[in-house]
Amino acid sequence: MFELLKRLCDAHGISGYEDEVREVVKAELESYVDEIRVDKLGNLICVKNGSEFKEMVCAHMDEIGFMVKSIDEKGFIRFAPIGGWFSQIALGQRVILHGERKVYGVVGCKPPHVMRDEEKKKAVEFRDMFIDVGARSRDEVREMGIEIGTPITIDRELVRMGDRVTGKALDDRAGLAVMIEALKRTKSTATIYAVATVQEEVGLKGARVSAFALEPDVALALDVCVATDFPGAESIHMDVKLGSGPVITIVDASGRGLIASKNVVRWLRETAEELKIPYQLEVAEGGTTDATAIQLTKEGIPSGVVSVPARYIHSPVEVVDLKDLENSANLVAKALERAERYFEKSY
Repeated sequence: MFELLKRLCDAHGISGYEDEVREVVKAELESYVDEIRVDKLGNLICVKNGSEFKEMVCAHMDEIGFMVKSIDEKGFIRFAPIGGWFSQIALGQRVILHGERKVYGVVGCKPPHVMRDEEKKKAVEFRDMFIDVGARSRDEVREMGIEIGTPITIDRELVRMGDRVTGKALDDRAGLAVMIEALKRTKSTATIYAVATVQEEVGLKGARVSAFALEPDVALALDVCVATDFPGAESIHMDVKLGSGPVITIVDASGRGLIASKNVVRWLRETAEELKIPYQLEVAEGGTTDATAIQLTKEGIPSGVVSVPARYIHSPVEVVDLKDLENSANLVAKALERAERYFEKSY
């Protein structure tokens, strides 16, 4: 699964600009489905025809990034974050500005050598950072095809670390890889909608509109979740580990997000246990997924989340274990085959 994951992660697409990622997903699935279409918001909807029972499985295409906010007379670029960033991670990164062509730049700030003592004690905020693309003036920047609103992504490629991998955008290209593999492997006789959603990182927008249009009988969001097997994680009081299997969400965002129904949790757990697929459970206080928006669509859609454990989420060096992706794809594939026995049809 590494090669598929690498193609997905090395593609670029902040929220609202997921085109490059969408083409990778389309190329992977077009020979496995009966219909592919793109809706008005940009979601890629892949339909595998079957019975009247409708299953939706989704993963979001967008990654966190930045957007050009202003260009000063010396050619330095100010930018706005798109999605949830911890500002210190952005400093010193090499980035790609996606204008008329790809332009490389670096995120800089005032060097510590010339900071006052009180400045050194404070976190550097985004408003004090800038991007240097090697230009000498505003006009040079514009000649590069960069303007207000140009999207920006981190310049980083996926690489192996033994059985694990590290790179940018594993949130949620890992989920996309699981969705693609699950659709290829499943023998479900239901109608399956595999949806690569847009703009999850900025409000679960793609999932909301696609679920409204499709109105499935059951839905699964595939994402990543915080692994807590790193130094200093003891105070989090969660036990989610890399290599220990997919994670089934019971509650996220302290209940402000998803509260999975007992039936959804039973469906996923029984599938995993009967097939001897290792799994973990999650009750999280922060963060949510596309399942929250899907669950609240129309009169309500039974929804769940299967996540790949990940370290250092929302950074350019996220880490996942390839065994967890394999087990997640198998769990989702088999769960889709068994869903109809757990859920009443909506028609």
